[in-house]
Amino acid sequence: MRKILSFIVIALMSFSAMAGHHEMEDTDLHKAIKAFDDAYSSNDVATYFGFYAADATVFFSGARQDVDVYHAEWIALMEAGGGVEKNDMSDLKVQVMPSGDVAIATSFIDNRTRLADGTTSSETAFETDVWQKIDGEWKIVSLHYSTVAAGE
Repeated sequence: MRKILSFIVIALMSFSAMAGHHEMEDTDLHKAIKAFDDAYSSNDVATYFGFYAADATVFFSGARQDVDVYHAEWIALMEAGGGVEKNDMSDLKVQVMPSGDVAIATSFIDNRTRLADGTTSSETAFETDVWQKIDGEWKIVSLHYSTVAAGE
């Protein structure tokens, strides 16, 4: 009986140690998500794109593109006088995989962007980001952004 109780205590201690480790990962991840969103909202292109893995893919309006193409588009938009005016995130849900080094973050986005011609574009969207811890840093390996049709 003593052996069984000892085993249970050791197992429970292991679970609590793992939970503490995942809490640290979760805190780091939430900081990265906030910093990523803040960089986008403030048009900090270098910081924003610093959160993407080199081989990340992004999906906008049903089309997939490499992050390098998306980066070039953002630089051109900024140089032409465009940029994000509003990007409010809501209903953030984060799921960390059991390994602790991959996570999925989903949220709704209320966005207004100033276009190069001075007009604005407003939309509500659903965003899914796949994060992976690479060399000790959380990076986005895939981002999917879909607009929500009016009335949905």
